[in-house]
Amino acid sequence: MSTQQFIALPAGFRPQDFLTFHGRDKLAVAEKVTANVLEKAIVWQGHPALLTLTFGANDGKGEVEYSLAVDGGEHAVSADALIGSVQHMLGLTQAIAGFEQAYADHPLLGVMITRQAGLRVPVSMSPFEALTWAVIGQQVSLSAAISMRRKFIQLADIRHSSGFYCYPAPAQVLRLSVDTLRQAGLSQSKANTLLKVSELVLSGELPMDDWLQQQVATEVIATALAGIKGIGPWTISYTLLRGYGWLDGSLHGDAAVRRVIKTLMAVEQVSEKEAQQWLQAFSPWRALLAAHLWAWQSTQLNDA
Repeated sequence: MSTQQFIALPAGFRPQDFLTFHGRDKLAVAEKVTANVLEKAIVWQGHPALLTLTFGANDGKGEVEYSLAVDGGEHAVSADALIGSVQHMLGLTQAIAGFEQAYADHPLLGVMITRQAGLRVPVSMSPFEALTWAVIGQQVSLSAAISMRRKFIQLADIRHSSGFYCYPAPAQVLRLSVDTLRQAGLSQSKANTLLKVSELVLSGELPMDDWLQQQVATEVIATALAGIKGIGPWTISYTLLRGYGWLDGSLHGDAAVRRVIKTLMAVEQVSEKEAQQWLQAFSPWRALLAAHLWAWQSTQLNDA
């Protein structure tokens, strides 16, 4: 079954940020970006599904066309649930105007923020995807994390009829053993954490989707995640950012964030503690600032 709808985008929306985030794996086994189109395979209410987002499809107007093709006969798709998921992924509910107004004239950040006006944080399809991606990416380079994530998805082996592998839901992850997960390049600790998280989500002890729908306080989510072995402050902040669109997580533990801070401050080195102190001044937009720093670093590398 397939559904097809449109969402109007706010003025200044930057589709390329969204497409770049979801197109980082160039082997494209689970999601593929072609020009202005994202195809992403997911598990939707237990069924393999393909989400397609096309920017500027309606005569180039400021809209995104979205459709969901679900395998398994006439499986009903809730229009409200789907549009809510797409709006969340696009970051359309993020209050970015206050940040841009507050720091447009900042001596270190003003030029960057003005050039990147309209930047929103692309969000994962689900909080579970964000958390598992964060666990996989702990203390490794982005390229290594992308490779391990790809193998993790392939090991779960949930295929959509389009041929894409679907990002697994907790039930599919729990079918994998620690030894199988280690074939993706994961450490035993990461494998155990992924299985524990999947178990807690499936049992309802970690109701990540409910927290999103009910807009539960981030402190509640952070406390619950902190009680799981293998999950620390960076993983929590990244999950809150990519899973819930929370814009005030302190990503001082991120090496790329520290590199850009070092460049902006014109110093030889910035420790995690120093980065944490520097970012604190930008609360409640610390994670949004981190997204700007990531985008700025990418721009500078491309211009080099």
